[in-house]
Amino acid sequence: MHCSPAALARLGLRPGEPIRFRRNNKGRWIVGKVAGIETDGSVTLRDPDGSARSLRPEFVEIKRPGSRGRLRWSVVSDVAVTWEQLELFGPEPTAPRLFGL
Repeated sequence: MHCSPAALARLGLRPGEPIRFRRNNKGRWIVGKVAGIETDGSVTLRDPDGSARSLRPEFVEIKRPGSRGRLRWSVVSDVAVTWEQLELFGPEPTAPRLFGL
């Protein structure tokens, strides 16, 4: 399991951040905390009882600002795509320099 802040940041997550899920994808939402990322890409979280769970990003939600700035629950797989897209707008990489020029 990768629980470093850099590994979590690749998906737009932070350690200990509130995250919610449903048991067996039905019933009420349960709020837990982000613990890490597994090698298969699933999100490891701790439920309120302290038990660890690893769920696919499509089945867990995290709070993120909506279009008007208000926090709302968003699917982690959507957050990860948005997070990666933001890196495209960063500073342009410098071109490699050729020797003698």
